[in-house]
Amino acid sequence: MTPAESRALPAPHPEAAAGSDEMVSYRTPVGVFAGPAALTSTSVAPAEPRDSVGSTLAAPAETAAPAPTEAPVEPAAPTENETPTENETPAEDETPAENTAQAEDTAAVPTRWRWRWTRRRQHLAVGGLFLLAALWVTSRIWLDPSGRVASLYTGDPAQVQFFLAHSVRVVLHGEYPFYTEQFNYPDGVNLMANTAVLALGIPMVPVTLLFGPAVSFVVLVTLGLAGTAMAWYLMLSRHLVRTPLAAAVGGWFCGFSPAMLSHASWHPNIISQFLLPFIVWRVLVLTRSRRPVRDGALLALLVTAQAFINEEILLFTALACGVFLLAVLVQEPARWRTAWRPLGAGVVTCALLAGALLAYPLYVQFAGPMAYHGLSDAVKDYGNDIAAFFAPGSPTLGGNQRANINLAPNYSEENAFFGWSLSMLAIGIVVWLRRELIVRALAVTGVFFAVLSLGERVSWWDRELVTGPWQWLVHLPLLDAVVPTRFGLITSVVIGLLLALAVERAWALRPADRRTVRMLTAAGLAFALLPIAPMPLRMVGRPPVPDFITADRWRAYVGPDQTLVPIPVPSMGNTHGMRWAAATNLDFKIPGGYFLAPRNGNTGDPGRFGGRPSGVGQMLEEVATTGRTPKLDDRQRRRFTDELRHWRAAILVLPVRQQNAEPLRRTVEELVGPGRQELDVWVWDVRALTDRSV
Repeated sequence: MTPAESRALPAPHPEAAAGSDEMVSYRTPVGVFAGPAALTSTSVAPAEPRDSVGSTLAAPAETAAPAPTEAPVEPAAPTENETPTENETPAEDETPAENTAQAEDTAAVPTRWRWRWTRRRQHLAVGGLFLLAALWVTSRIWLDPSGRVASLYTGDPAQVQFFLAHSVRVVLHGEYPFYTEQFNYPDGVNLMANTAVLALGIPMVPVTLLFGPAVSFVVLVTLGLAGTAMAWYLMLSRHLVRTPLAAAVGGWFCGFSPAMLSHASWHPNIISQFLLPFIVWRVLVLTRSRRPVRDGALLALLVTAQAFINEEILLFTALACGVFLLAVLVQEPARWRTAWRPLGAGVVTCALLAGALLAYPLYVQFAGPMAYHGLSDAVKDYGNDIAAFFAPGSPTLGGNQRANINLAPNYSEENAFFGWSLSMLAIGIVVWLRRELIVRALAVTGVFFAVLSLGERVSWWDRELVTGPWQWLVHLPLLDAVVPTRFGLITSVVIGLLLALAVERAWALRPADRRTVRMLTAAGLAFALLPIAPMPLRMVGRPPVPDFITADRWRAYVGPDQTLVPIPVPSMGNTHGMRWAAATNLDFKIPGGYFLAPRNGNTGDPGRFGGRPSGVGQMLEEVATTGRTPKLDDRQRRRFTDELRHWRAAILVLPVRQQNAEPLRRTVEELVGPGRQELDVWVWDVRALTDRSV
C-alpha cells in the first residue's frame, strides 16, 4: 500500500480512541463479548463485509475464516522535492486550481463564526428534547404541585412525599435512616422494606427544604423520565450504535414507554432508571475485562446506589442480564472459554464489595423490626393480560382508560400496552435481523419476561386460559417480593434496544435511493410510536394541608412522644394525614398510614398494607366514605379510648372541608366528647384521656 493509498482510507470512528476495556473493536474480536460487533455476528459469513456496527468482521476467532496473506510492500521513499503531507490526495481527485479556490473561500470566513455540530452539542440537544418531553408529561402537576395529584390512587404520592421528608430528618437531625416511628406509631415502619428512596431523597433535601416535598416529588418524576431516556441514549450512542437517530429513538422509548408513563404518576423510584444502562454495560464489560477486579468494584458501587433507589428494579436488571448472557452462550458456547474468568472474578468482587456495603441495610430489611417476608396477597397475583401487549397505554395519545380497565391490575401497573403497530414492528425487526446474535438474544430475553409478566394465571381479555409459569416461581426467595406484572418493564427496554438496532441497520443500507429508505424508516417509526406518544398525566385536585398544620398551631398540644391523630385515621385509602406530617418535615408523629408491614405487627410474618387493624379506624373510614353515623355503645367508647392510649394521642384533628365532615364530627363527639373549631379544623384535646399517669 502506497502512502497515497493509506491517506485515502476513511478516517477511523471517533470512538476508536477509547480504552480497550470501554470501547468495542469493529475489526478484531477482543474477547468473548467484544461489544456490539461481536454480538451482532451472524452464523453464516456474508459475501462481503458491512460497514455498520453489526459488522460480521468481529466474529469469534474459532469460526472466522483466515485472512489471505500478502507480501509486505515497501512504500516508496519520498524524494527531496516530494514530501507527503496529511492533506495530500491523489492528483486525479483534486487540481491545484481547486485547492487555491477552496483555500481562498476558507480564508474569507472568520473562524469564530463557524458552527460545528460537535458531539457534546448533539448530546445537549437530545437531552434538551428529553427534558421538554418530561415537562410536557408532568405539565399538569407542575401547575400546582401541592394541590394536584394523580387521579384514582393518591396513596403512593403521599407515601413518597413522606419518605422525602424523612430524608430531611436524616440529613439535618442525623435520624436513623432505615426505620421510623413518625408514622404507624408506636410500632413504626421498616423503611428498608418500603423503598424509602434514600438515594433520591437525600440529594433532593435542598429542594424539599425550600419548596416542600410536593415540589420534590414532581422534580423527581420529571428528572426520572428525562434522565432515564438520556442515560440509555448515551449508552447506546457510545457502545451499540453509531447513528445519533438510532440512539435517540432507543433512549426515547426506554424513557417514555407506556410502562414508564404508567408509573410516572405514582412511583418516581421505579421510573428513575438512569443507572441501569451503565449497570448493564459494566456487566458486559466484565465478560472481556482485562481488569476484572477494578470493573467489579465499579459495578458494586452502581449496584449499591441502585439498591437505595429501588431494589426490585435492581433484581430485574440482574435477571435480565443473566437471561441475555445465557441466550448468547447457548447460541455460541465457544464464547464461554474466554469469558468465564473475567466474568467470575468481576462478579465475585462485585458481590463481596456490594455485600459489605449493603450487609447492614439488608439485615434491617429482612430481620430488623417490622420486617416482613413476602408481599401482600393483594398484589402477589398481579399479572398482565395477553391483550395488554396490543393495546395502547392509558397515558398515551391513542390510550383509553375505559378500554384498559380489565387488562392491567390497575392504572399504575400498565407494564405492557405497546399497541398493535409497535408489537408488529418489534416482531418484524426480529425477523429482519434474525441473523444477528444480539437480536436473537434480545428477542429471547423480551419474550421470557413477557411470559413471566402474565402472572400466575394467563388470561386473554380478562378470561383465564391456563396456569402461568409464575405460579412455580412465586414462592422462591426474593421472587416472593416481586410484583410479576412489572417484568413487562424488561420487555419495554428490549423493544427500545431493538428499535435502536433497526434504525442503525436501516441507516447503514446502501441502496440506489438512500433518501427513500430513510423516509420509509421514519414513516415506520411514526406509525409505530405515534399511537403511544406520551400525553400529560391526568391529575385531580386534593385538599390542601390545613392552616392549623402549616401555621404550627398544633405545637401547643403535641409533645415529642405524643401523636396527632388525623380524622379519619391514616390508612391505605386515606393518606392526607401523611401529607400533613410531610409538610412539617415529620415534626409530629401519626398513627397508621400507608406502608408495607408484617401482619398484626409480628416481625417475620407475611406482608400486608398497613399496621395492626384498628376497629375504630375502620369505623371512621366507613363514616368518611358513606356519610352514615353509626350507633355507638360503651364498649366501642372504651375500645376507642384504649386505642388512643396505645397511640399516645394528644389531639384529634378533623378538617372542616373534609368529605362528610359533619357525620365524622358527630361520631367523634359521641366517642370522646365535644371539640372546638380552631382555624380550619375541629380539634379534640384528649391528653387527659391518654395520660398514663392518670
